[in-house]
Amino acid sequence: MSGRAWAAAVFSIVFSSAAAAEQNKLAGPSVSVADLGTIRAAVEAPGATAVLVNVWATWCEPCREELPEILRFYRAHRAAGLRLILISADDESERAEVTKFLASVEAGDARAFIKRGDDTAFVNAFDPSWSGALPASFLYDGRGKKQRFWPGSITAQDLEKALRALPKNQKGNP
Repeated sequence: MSGRAWAAAVFSIVFSSAAAAEQNKLAGPSVSVADLGTIRAAVEAPGATAVLVNVWATWCEPCREELPEILRFYRAHRAAGLRLILISADDESERAEVTKFLASVEAGDARAFIKRGDDTAFVNAFDPSWSGALPASFLYDGRGKKQRFWPGSITAQDLEKALRALPKNQKGNP
């Protein structure tokens, strides 16, 4: 292979990889329809120093307004071990709309679910004092123990304060 052909082949591979990475970024996270057990397993999975769970819906304007700030916070703390789990309260039939919205806010590698199952059981499993109103957010330590619950919208300042207050060395076992 000539030098020119080799350079063209390398350029093609690099360009294709970069284009694929950009396409994945624009496509947003994969959205799974999941029951409570599957979602709880994702929250409690080992390896994170903290897990932020945000329950939202495409039809909830406060949810749509706060999600970009939550995603910025996540990106700023992901390298330190923060895991983000987004749970949509939309109907399963709205999966395409959920995926499209998450792509529009560049949700990237956040875990994303549409919840399936009984609403009351879902709400009570996260916090019995939660009315089920959206948005709602929960912060867990690395061992899967709930540390904070925020009914309603949250800010990066709320999240930062709560993250700093988490017990140190609470990373879940890999």
